[in-house]
Amino acid sequence: MSAGPLKDYAGVTGVADPGGDSMAEDLNLYYSAGDFAWIMTSSALVLLMVPGVGFFYSGLARRKSALALIWLSLISIAIAGFQWFFWGYSLTFSHTGSAFIGDLTNFGLMKVLAQPSVGSTKLPDILFCLYQGMFAAITPALAIGAAADRGRMLPCVVFIFIWATIVYDPIAYWTWNANGWSLVMGGLDFAGGTPVHISSGAAALAYSLMLGKRTGYTRVHGLPYRPHNVTHVVLGTVFLWVGWFGFNGGSALGANMRAVMACVVTHIAACVGGFTWCLLDYRLEKKWSTVGFCSGVISGLVAITPAAGYVPPWSAVVFGVVGGVVCNFATKLKFVLGIDDALDIFAEHGVGGDYIARLDGFTEIPGGWVNQNYIQLGYQLADSVAGFSYSFVMTCVILFLMNLVPGLSLRASAEEEEIGLDDGELGEFAYDYVEITRHIDGSMTGITGSPSHSIKGDVPEKTA
Repeated sequence: MSAGPLKDYAGVTGVADPGGDSMAEDLNLYYSAGDFAWIMTSSALVLLMVPGVGFFYSGLARRKSALALIWLSLISIAIAGFQWFFWGYSLTFSHTGSAFIGDLTNFGLMKVLAQPSVGSTKLPDILFCLYQGMFAAITPALAIGAAADRGRMLPCVVFIFIWATIVYDPIAYWTWNANGWSLVMGGLDFAGGTPVHISSGAAALAYSLMLGKRTGYTRVHGLPYRPHNVTHVVLGTVFLWVGWFGFNGGSALGANMRAVMACVVTHIAACVGGFTWCLLDYRLEKKWSTVGFCSGVISGLVAITPAAGYVPPWSAVVFGVVGGVVCNFATKLKFVLGIDDALDIFAEHGVGGDYIARLDGFTEIPGGWVNQNYIQLGYQLADSVAGFSYSFVMTCVILFLMNLVPGLSLRASAEEEEIGLDDGELGEFAYDYVEITRHIDGSMTGITGSPSHSIKGDVPEKTA
């Protein structure tokens, strides 16, 4: 393969095309080796973010449900990955469709090969499918953390498939597909502000509302416990911070100057967001918070995401400060609303220049307020409000109907909530010490010798 494309694609455009015949020609000649390398690397970086989400949420939660949150993030990869192959990619990025949703011309990834994708003519369908599939995986993983401590696993699995189809695919279509109403209107979303962060934040808020409060939760103080493992929070933040270079940098859809600029502003916003949140927390307790820093980093990353391919470095400082301040204060909204958003997902993800766009060598936009294109703010508000409203309402509808189906009741039993989802739903634990006694044969017994899965902190028997 050459460093750059040697010839133009000879197939059709605007409709699904078989993508060439590899037996008759070298399909690699239509694309750049550098673009291939960067987007494949970016795909792996975005995939790394999903377990990062799991560790971040796990560390914030209580130890008795710590493993369940990691499991949910991993199962999100599996369910969303299959859904993306089955019909998700076709519904989101088919070459034909209405203003609101694609069609099934690429069902089962048929005719997905070397035809230039709807995202960029510099990437073939199959590579664009791989990259965007990672976005489809991380979005429900962000939302499903709302099940912390009281949501059953099976309904979560079913919810991920249905939600990806009914909520994520349409929002991503109208935001990124050339036929989508938001993109046609003039809305700009570089790397997933509305399809990923606003939609997942709204879904998490809806999921928390439909599940109800955890046992012992009060409107004023929430639950009286701290994050059980700050090390997991840090580990998750590192995974996310590193992965975000692929999340935002890869959204330039090529190895170009725009991708480099997106990485630069992403990093600056994360740095500023982290320190801003720390300062806000320090003013209250006169202590430097590790969890606060990590939360601020994520808020800065979320804030810069939709704008990463459109703004210069100085703007990233503003995004970091505003993101850190707004998200910090937004964590208090759950007490105002009376909704038990266990991990502050809504606060982090749902609240949260023209020459830059041209750095990829071909994108042209009218610019924003700096360029006197004042109507752009209206376009962005319309896109954001529509995405939030659609995700919140449809998530409530999906969960309400699921809860009526036998076997798909959303909430764990009172007993399972008491012992924790790790024991009640998985039968495994994040930490061995929560069991009473582990014998050589792998069985577990309590003080009386009877089988036990207690995690109430009893002192284990000493064994020889």
